[in-house]
Amino acid sequence: MPGRDAFTASTGRCSLPDHGSAPIATCHRALSRIGPVDSPTGKMRSSEVINKSRRHHRPRRKRLGALVGGVVAALAGGLLFAMPQQASAELPSGTNFYRDPDSQVARWTAANQGDPRQPLISRVIGERAQGIWFAYYSPSTVTSDVRAVTGPAAAAGQVPVLVAYQMPNRDCGGASAGGAPNLAAYDRWIDGFAAGLGNRPVVVILEPDALALVHCLSAQERAARYASLSRAGQVIRSANPSARVYYDAGHSSWHSPAVMAERLRAAGVVQNGNGIFSNTSNFRATPDEVAFTKNVLNHLGGSGLGAVIDTSRNGLGPTADSEWCDPRGRGVGIAPTANTGDPQIHAYFWIKPPGEVDGCAGPAGQFNPDIAHELAQNARDGGPGGTTGGTTSGTTSGTTSGGTSGTTAGTSAGSSDGGTTSGSGGNPGGGCAAEYRVPNQWSGGFTGEVAISCSGASLNGWTVSWTFPGDQRLTNAWNAECSQQGNRVTCSNVDWNRSVPDGGSVTLGFNAGGSGQNSRPTNLTVA
Repeated sequence: MPGRDAFTASTGRCSLPDHGSAPIATCHRALSRIGPVDSPTGKMRSSEVINKSRRHHRPRRKRLGALVGGVVAALAGGLLFAMPQQASAELPSGTNFYRDPDSQVARWTAANQGDPRQPLISRVIGERAQGIWFAYYSPSTVTSDVRAVTGPAAAAGQVPVLVAYQMPNRDCGGASAGGAPNLAAYDRWIDGFAAGLGNRPVVVILEPDALALVHCLSAQERAARYASLSRAGQVIRSANPSARVYYDAGHSSWHSPAVMAERLRAAGVVQNGNGIFSNTSNFRATPDEVAFTKNVLNHLGGSGLGAVIDTSRNGLGPTADSEWCDPRGRGVGIAPTANTGDPQIHAYFWIKPPGEVDGCAGPAGQFNPDIAHELAQNARDGGPGGTTGGTTSGTTSGTTSGGTSGTTAGTSAGSSDGGTTSGSGGNPGGGCAAEYRVPNQWSGGFTGEVAISCSGASLNGWTVSWTFPGDQRLTNAWNAECSQQGNRVTCSNVDWNRSVPDGGSVTLGFNAGGSGQNSRPTNLTVA
């Protein structure tokens, strides 16, 4: 985001690239088939409805093999989920996700056979399944719209991934405003949605933003939303016992795991869900999302739930300046798969269709072949099976979290370009460093991040400290144990992120209050 300078600090052991991020993940969710499109940071670029017809809203996520330049085992077809799954069971590793033959990327590749970009886009993006968004409020057709997806998927023995996005007051009335007119209408819409699910396996991504973005709601309104989401999960799973329902957990640089767990519990995820999802439309690195979602699940306490992570654009992590709107130089991440090698991580999904823009490179939701080609060229599959690329090779972004606004639309009250305070510190001549950034601030408070990165060294346990120049006071922190004495803040690792390998990084976040100018801290050190 503009207006943020940085100063660097090396610690006796490593050096850190720029890793800023916006806590209110507000990125356009490509409304694949039906729907008004939203864009990041609450700045909607287009309110037009894209591909309203029901045949233009099918799932786009299939577990296909091989990113170009490497080989990832292709999944065989076959009937999946033969038996209804329990909430605590992970997705079968052989799950074959349904790929929409009439997606935007499929239509573009079919119509542009002579385009030099076409072969790579087709292989890396077009041949993989992606999520299908139901974001256009059409209560009279929603059942048939859903059946238009679930019917062909069942016939193919594949599992569709459907994104339900109709929550009233979504985006808190901002750029992505829309959805059902009220909760009663939403409940009826969910009934219609569920009626189209059939009885074969299906994955439902339930209401991105609905739990991470609630700052505009009163306590009573929040409680009503939570109750409606709980009901939605119950209705969906009652209508189709083979359905799997995942609830919104935001992403790793938005709210703390404890906050998200509290909201998820209130929304009925333990009783009526199979797990949580994170990083939708975001660029955050997969290892950070894995650590974050596991932390959220731990806070939910032995629930047996799992997590799914959107890896559609996070192969290289975020840009250095945390750009959320159609940043260039990004790449697709781990190809859609349920073979994660981790029982708590049920799947990696491409919830955001790669190549459908956020609103800066064209109308929001429109397929852009230049961006799609770039995402394919920079493809990184850091999952089981190795690291590959489109026309280039390379590695994943490791544990780097970086920053962009992600799945939600809208910014917190009073925030503008994400803040201007940044800096870095450490011990010169070493291999590890820390960088401090303020991705979001408002009247009387702000959100900060500190990223610790190593190059040519590693850490097994770390402590980072800095001195506030004004009256800033920590109110809460995540991904670290933090304390403040006077103006000096000290944060240390928690059990799951104590190790920073050579070439890797970890990020902690915090909220703080204060009056006056939020000046950069001094004496930033890491050891």
